[in-house]
Amino acid sequence: MSARDGAPPARAVLVTGMSGAGKTSALKAFEDINFEAVDNMPLSLLDNLVLRAQPEFADGGFARPIAIGVDVRTRDFDAQSFLERRDELAAGGKVEVQILFVDCDDDELRRRYEETRHRHPLATDRPIADGIARERRMISALRDRADLVIDTTRQAPADLKRILEGHFATATAPGLAVFVTSFSYRRGLPRDADLVFDVRFLANPHYQPELRPLSGRDAEIARFIEADPAFEVFYANLTRLLSPLLAGYKREGKSYLTVALGCTGGRHRSVFVAERLALWFEDQGERVRTQHRDLDSE
Repeated sequence: MSARDGAPPARAVLVTGMSGAGKTSALKAFEDINFEAVDNMPLSLLDNLVLRAQPEFADGGFARPIAIGVDVRTRDFDAQSFLERRDELAAGGKVEVQILFVDCDDDELRRRYEETRHRHPLATDRPIADGIARERRMISALRDRADLVIDTTRQAPADLKRILEGHFATATAPGLAVFVTSFSYRRGLPRDADLVFDVRFLANPHYQPELRPLSGRDAEIARFIEADPAFEVFYANLTRLLSPLLAGYKREGKSYLTVALGCTGGRHRSVFVAERLALWFEDQGERVRTQHRDLDSE
């Protein structure tokens, strides 16, 4: 069956963003979720490469989706031309085209280049900061048009892979995938969070010497927090809020939801609430994964 006969359109993700932010890691992650991955493809060849991936050209079934890396290193690169090519590919409904923009703080990008001693592609004869600033100006329009922006400033490669799996994995689990994470406000907000809830108002086990060494995974901490009268009211309101949001996200076709719970140290209150909320999502029949960002990093 061809795309014209009613088959699903080909799927292409154009992977772009700041040099050093993690585009190579993103393409490797796409390969792991059964995408064909191609890097540094000239803009003039995008049409042929993507259209070749249409289902009508696959032998005995549908072609693999494709992820294509395009950035300032690409021959004939220009942000406006990039967007025009994207719109041409999407016209007519034969190809579902998405733009993924991988970003990172300028200070972190500079640190990465200094540590690896790699040269920035736009700063071969000038300071790294100048190349970063020039590149950001060149591709700002791509960030504005991106379907998904991932900031890798404080992420490990495994975090990037997890996010991409949630948004783009096509193998066996359609629908909404939920990721619940705890974190410490001292170390900053999770940059990929869709919803953030502050639980610092709950009674803090840190001030109980016998509880301080434990974590929110321990039963003693659970009992301590549950004894706080504010907890049950908060938790009931939280799940009451999330129920219609889940239904709305599904109607809109959202594939991935990240919920973050934060407390001061990221060890007790946020960990406990994240664990309990993950169980609630499971009871709703959702696919859910849990991480304790700052507890796990200790």
